[in-house]
Amino acid sequence: MHLSLLASWPLLVLLLPLVCLLYLRQDHHRKQQPRASDGDLKAYPILGRFPHLAKNGHRLIEWSVEVAKRSPTQTTAFKAPGLPGVVITANPDNVEHIAKTSFANYPKGDPVSSTLEDFLGHGIFNSDGEQWLWQRKAASFEFSKRSLRKFIVDTVQSEVVGRFLPLLEEAECHGRTVDMQHVFECFAFDNICHVAFGEDPGCLAKEGAATPQAAEFVRAFDFVESAILIRFRPPTFLWRLKRALNMVPEKQIREALDVVHGYADRIVRRCRERGEAAGPESRGDFLAHIAARGDLSDESLRDVVTNLLLAGRDTTSSALTWFFWLVSGRPDVESKIVDEIRRVRGSRSSSHGGGGGGTGETTTTTFTFDELREMHYIQAAITESMRLYPPVPMGMHYCKKDDVLPDGTFIGKGWAVNHSVYAMSRLEGLWGKDCEEFRPERWLREDGTFQPESPFRFPVFHAGPRMCLGKELAYIQMKSIVSCAFERFSFQYRGGDEHPGLDWTITLRMKGGLPMQVTKQRPGADQAEAEAGLGRY
Repeated sequence: MHLSLLASWPLLVLLLPLVCLLYLRQDHHRKQQPRASDGDLKAYPILGRFPHLAKNGHRLIEWSVEVAKRSPTQTTAFKAPGLPGVVITANPDNVEHIAKTSFANYPKGDPVSSTLEDFLGHGIFNSDGEQWLWQRKAASFEFSKRSLRKFIVDTVQSEVVGRFLPLLEEAECHGRTVDMQHVFECFAFDNICHVAFGEDPGCLAKEGAATPQAAEFVRAFDFVESAILIRFRPPTFLWRLKRALNMVPEKQIREALDVVHGYADRIVRRCRERGEAAGPESRGDFLAHIAARGDLSDESLRDVVTNLLLAGRDTTSSALTWFFWLVSGRPDVESKIVDEIRRVRGSRSSSHGGGGGGTGETTTTTFTFDELREMHYIQAAITESMRLYPPVPMGMHYCKKDDVLPDGTFIGKGWAVNHSVYAMSRLEGLWGKDCEEFRPERWLREDGTFQPESPFRFPVFHAGPRMCLGKELAYIQMKSIVSCAFERFSFQYRGGDEHPGLDWTITLRMKGGLPMQVTKQRPGADQAEAEAGLGRY
């Protein structure tokens, strides 16, 4: 032991000045930069605050709340010599600066794009510059078409009536507990495939109706989403080494991606074949119109497919899962939702000369586009649930050149800048002392109409040039599901008294699923009279 120490002391003598030099350089660099207070997180010699980031990487979403509350500016920077900095912010002024004011300086960046490239390619959610711009323009043009919007609404209503409601009816009839998270994921997958690609995988159809390829794809897609986030945990170079050596989990990711890409390639091939047989104008789906450009490779169209599947399936299903869980614990909110549904349904009956209340009409029809827009309380409740549990809880950007955020935080070139949507919803300074309470009324004006918030304070649909194009249609889809479900059924959570827990892949899922008991909705006064045979008098 003595000999070992004696032999190494010259090396220690040589390293000590280097360690001191690095520490002094870090301290000098920190004092020279304009920045806001980082709170009371301990800074270690040389490593700075990075040990805190490494320690909490597995619970980054929950930890971002703690970090935001510790800092007077809701912003914390993590920096060490020789390493690019990492910033986590929950400050609305900073979000506006990043997402809009200095949009060009905060792209997705190569570190994010290259990490997700084998999954999302150069699709709209994983690209910058011209690649992003042409996709944004093409998507904006298609979404603005009335024909596509009508097609989306009709598709949602068809899936609700043909599959969703019968599934709930069967569960209620047999007293069976249903994993509603799985149901919403199946619904959203069927819907986006139908709308975007003209495909019907039948995942929500009766057991055995879904194609084996679709079922295999969903399993592979879910695995990739979950496993690929590990790549962002420090040290970030490690995943590339594991991929080169074909080690776990990169080996499994590669195998799952073969399934994902194979399914997407089949969609592209069928789109090409149908397009040659009949022009895209004869079909309503999104991919046919994009493919009609004629200048896109099959690989580019595959990127469109994977990005649309991520956006169309996972975000909607995440929002609905947390919404149904929150409402199950609030009978008062459910009662107001049901009252609004019955009021809108009653307005239709009145305009058609009466009738309808509890008759066969309510068991077979959905709500029109205009009727859904009248449901302000439901929109407020959905929005409030997304405030507390945003489908995409963290936004990631990279800084192209040195900058200073509005709160005074210095951002260096190449630094990662993350805004925590999840943390923003839990700050008293933004939402008041009841910020962690599920209270839909915070989104309503005195006259009961829905009151939107600044997208920089509520960046659930992002903000600035990258604002979600499908925002309105997402609301229509969710309101259609909610109104039809709660008009007929009530839902009781069967997962215990504890919080179910967060499962953060790329979107925010519920850990362990959402087990629900489905029961018949109690009839209203008018409906009860009709069912008792008194409604005609």
